[in-house]
Amino acid sequence: MDKNLLDLYSDYLLSSFGATTATGLSALLDGQVSHDQVTRFLSGSGYDSQTLWQQVKPVVRSIERDDGVLIFDDTIQEKPHTDENELICWHYDHTQNRSVKGLNLLNCVYHADEMSLPVAYELIRKPVQFTDPNTGRLKRKSEVTKNQLLRHMLQVCQRNRLKYRYVLADSWFSAKDNLSYIRHDLDKHFLVALKSNRTIAVTQQDKAQGRFVRIDSLSWSAMPRKAWIKGLDFSVLLHRQIFTNKDDTTGILYLACSDLDLSGEAIETIYQKRWKVELFHKNLKSHAALAKSPTKTIRTQSNHVFMAIYAAFSLERLRIKQKINPFALRAKLYLTAIRNAFELLQSMKAA
Repeated sequence: MDKNLLDLYSDYLLSSFGATTATGLSALLDGQVSHDQVTRFLSGSGYDSQTLWQQVKPVVRSIERDDGVLIFDDTIQEKPHTDENELICWHYDHTQNRSVKGLNLLNCVYHADEMSLPVAYELIRKPVQFTDPNTGRLKRKSEVTKNQLLRHMLQVCQRNRLKYRYVLADSWFSAKDNLSYIRHDLDKHFLVALKSNRTIAVTQQDKAQGRFVRIDSLSWSAMPRKAWIKGLDFSVLLHRQIFTNKDDTTGILYLACSDLDLSGEAIETIYQKRWKVELFHKNLKSHAALAKSPTKTIRTQSNHVFMAIYAAFSLERLRIKQKINPFALRAKLYLTAIRNAFELLQSMKAA
């Protein structure tokens, strides 16, 4: 990989406020790098999660700790005007309760020492086409599930000897196969949200006799309670967190933790770190030009995603170094760009 061109392209993504193209980067550099060079860079080798790890590894090693956390979540970037393929296609967006056209990205963010760094990712691909028997419409589906991809990413993190204690995820990734894999195969702990209709046994005897009840039917106190999730052969701590939304409505979050030594306050504090992946996704979309590349092929589209993730990684390092949040940093860049344009315009008018 051309590290110099990688840094140039990712800096271009962070500095741009419009479409990001090979021609645009070449013009920005006054032709010092031709648009053909940038095009070859985007269409040459296939950059992936392994390539990302090679780039971020030195920084991760400098901050990793035994009590670090791995945070998993997926996000959808809408691309309604891009031609459909196995990468840019229709995905169900649970935040909108509908399917949207775009790319679906599953990320693993490592958080320790106040830094949140991407260490693995998978693009959701749907290469299998089929006809929906109910509607007669042509649709696409993946060959593997997101939960299978999550376990594969955990396996990769294990091979990379990444230090961490907890895996954090929302209810979409709290499948029993994931939880069992984390606890038994990896010997790590998980802290995940559960849906309100998840069934549990409140005693080991109830579990043995198959008496399971919905989690939202239990009576709760401020203290976590030991219970058995249906399908798992080990006990967990369950905790109900009540919070206030922005519109002053009350929300309830059911949390399950495999570490039986935690208090309710500790469970809430650790799970709060899951929000770091949401901030990472916001940086990808708002500051790293994830959606602003007009690339046409699967190779160039997936490579641009890699570049955007690397740009978000660079932005996180810059945030720590400059002690400034990404929105303030980007506002500073934008103001500087406008000021330079204004000064150039004044000089042209004076001439």
